[in-house]
Amino acid sequence: MKGYRIHRLLQLSCFALASLVGFAVQAEEKLYVYTSMKESLIGELKKAFAAKHPEVKMDYHTAGAGKLMAKIAAELESGKLLADILWTSEVPDFYQIKAQGVLQPYVPKEIKALENPLPDYDGSFTAVRLGTLGIAYNTRLVKEAPKTWADVQKPLFKGAFGIANPALSGTAYMSISLLVKTFGWPYIEGLRANGARMGKGSGQVIDDTASGDLLACLAVDYITLDKMDKGATLALAYPPEMLVIPSPIAIFKGSQNTVAARKFVDFVLSREGQTIVANEGALPVRTDVKVPDRFHLPPVSDALKRAIKIDYKQLMAEKEATIKKFTAIMQN
Repeated sequence: MKGYRIHRLLQLSCFALASLVGFAVQAEEKLYVYTSMKESLIGELKKAFAAKHPEVKMDYHTAGAGKLMAKIAAELESGKLLADILWTSEVPDFYQIKAQGVLQPYVPKEIKALENPLPDYDGSFTAVRLGTLGIAYNTRLVKEAPKTWADVQKPLFKGAFGIANPALSGTAYMSISLLVKTFGWPYIEGLRANGARMGKGSGQVIDDTASGDLLACLAVDYITLDKMDKGATLALAYPPEMLVIPSPIAIFKGSQNTVAARKFVDFVLSREGQTIVANEGALPVRTDVKVPDRFHLPPVSDALKRAIKIDYKQLMAEKEATIKKFTAIMQN
């Protein structure tokens, strides 16, 4: 009997040891993501990814795209890049670091199920969601939704339409560039003649619209929808010519966790990952995933059909001159 107990204890000890070793092996992969996505989105994705891939220990650092690019530049200078993945909404940044040779191309497993808004796609970076900008307006003070971009030049909006400073907001810069491409500089001059104001960040002009200091503004979808969820009396109108800006994801060359990085890219582009994106009030890049009706976002296919075409390399080349001219008009 004593021998049996000793044998049984040895069996249990071996089983416990094997379990611990198995767990250690299972969780040996690591992954670190630099992202400008909001906490609720990246947090939900982390939780769901961990459930699907318990073998990967994933963590992330969130900051604005500009701060992340500065961090990446400093790390590249030191010779030690700490992140495996970059995911932001500043598409020109991805072209910039691609040109520097620091991205590792990867074509996701379900590429055929994705809507790809990026020209000359080669797998260096892949769109994960589609950000939209429209006209946010205060529903307490504006009873009829603006239908065109020209509507905000009407007397109703005199001195009460805001645009974020393109020197501070990458999405504002891209939006202004696209509006100029479509309607010319006279459109911006017309806004200013009607008293349009240049604010600071994208969030500030939306806050000013919610408070009534502005009646409307050029607005990012997810920021506006967050405010609406919290009770702000706002609505978002989309003129026929839509501003659609992708949020790409990329894997850094030299990553020691390439296998885990590919798993994460595949996950965020899967139906499960894209459903999380949609439930956070952003357009997914899959047409088989529906955005909840409460967000009042257009269907993916419709948004891409209406989207103003973007030449990212031209945007990069003209950025300094565009910001300078816009600022001069708005400060006149």
